[in-house]
Amino acid sequence: MLQRICVLAFISSVSLLALAQPKIDPKSIAPKMQWFGDAKLGIFIHAGIYSVNGVDESWSFYNKKISYPDYMKQLKGFTLQKYDAAAWADLIKESGARYAVITTKHHDGVAMYDTKQGNLSIVKATPAKRDMVKPLFEELRKRDIKCGAYFSLIDWSDSRYPGFRKDSSRYDVHDDFDRWNQFRGFFQSQIKEISAQFNPDLWWFDGDWEHSAEEWEAEKVRYLILSKNPNSIINGRLQGYGDYATPEQNFPVSRPPANWWELCMTINDNWGYQHKDHNWKTPYEVITIFVDAVANGGNLLLDIGPKEDGTIPEEQVNVLKELGAWNAKNGEAIFNTVGGIAQGHFYGPTTLSKDSTTLYLFVHGKTSGQLMLKGLDNKINEISVLGSNEKITHKVVGKISWSPVPGLVYINLPESALDKYVTVLKLKLDKPVKLYRGQGGL
Repeated sequence: MLQRICVLAFISSVSLLALAQPKIDPKSIAPKMQWFGDAKLGIFIHAGIYSVNGVDESWSFYNKKISYPDYMKQLKGFTLQKYDAAAWADLIKESGARYAVITTKHHDGVAMYDTKQGNLSIVKATPAKRDMVKPLFEELRKRDIKCGAYFSLIDWSDSRYPGFRKDSSRYDVHDDFDRWNQFRGFFQSQIKEISAQFNPDLWWFDGDWEHSAEEWEAEKVRYLILSKNPNSIINGRLQGYGDYATPEQNFPVSRPPANWWELCMTINDNWGYQHKDHNWKTPYEVITIFVDAVANGGNLLLDIGPKEDGTIPEEQVNVLKELGAWNAKNGEAIFNTVGGIAQGHFYGPTTLSKDSTTLYLFVHGKTSGQLMLKGLDNKINEISVLGSNEKITHKVVGKISWSPVPGLVYINLPESALDKYVTVLKLKLDKPVKLYRGQGGL
């Protein structure tokens, strides 16, 4: 993934959403994006040889934290002795996720599948001697979970690629176009391999910032993918030829303008497994981040970093299980919904049913007592707490009979009804939600 501290120029060029406006007409891709818009939760899997020493994935040698030869020695320690694709798929299913994305190749060039484009793969160059992607996709699909392939356009191990370290460039594309063209043939052949072998539902590209759309042949890459599977969707890191936005780690303060977007975020501070990184997010923190993403019309792609033996750290397992238990109770307010009402009407996240006749309010932490809802120009037929049959009372204050301005709704949430993480209130309305956005007065 991107080490933003080390590429400040990149940050300034991409902004929080990390995207130029797509060159694709959003209307043309709307039908196939529906499953993505409904899915809300995906699991990101950063599996790679960097887990052996617990160093930054690829960036550790780029930034000279470790020499390139020492980084590649990690190949010898990548065993996957305890890799159980079925157990991974069970855990992902339990989390409530509707899709998962795994690294097929990071910037270090090490393929996590049996590539025929050279020998740099975990099948040929590590003691694991096995493909990680194929068995996982098979198990995910048995559980009706969509399958995504992360693929780095950059390949810092390939001698045909122009850049190797941030202060050393092998050649300039314009000075040796034949060599660059050979590299393009190589990485596009790997894309064809992945398409043929795994037929991903989603492609998650990375590294596009180093070259232009024309240099990558981004339009051609999109065609290669869609000619195999017209329903595949592509993230926004293909120089404008993707389908949705991918903010990374930092949450948007206001709702992004993109039609579809996904926040990718780690459970601790790193994408891959690092032995010394114990700054784990709590289940409460992950759930509140997830809720905010969905309330703002987006998805969460939550990352896990497995160890070199194929096991998932217990802290990550715990977060996914707690998230799954919360989703099992409150999923009605998450999955197959749309982003909620505008900020300022309720001091917390909200979502809506697709027909806008049900409004869901999310109450963080241990907040109980009276909650206020402003500007709701609807009659509330019923309020209940998700996950229980408990009905909640409310009253309207400040409504003047002859004024079109709605009153304030006060909802009485008892302490006994609180969820241990985030409580969800379900408001059944008399008609599709209507909000008053004026300034009051006569």
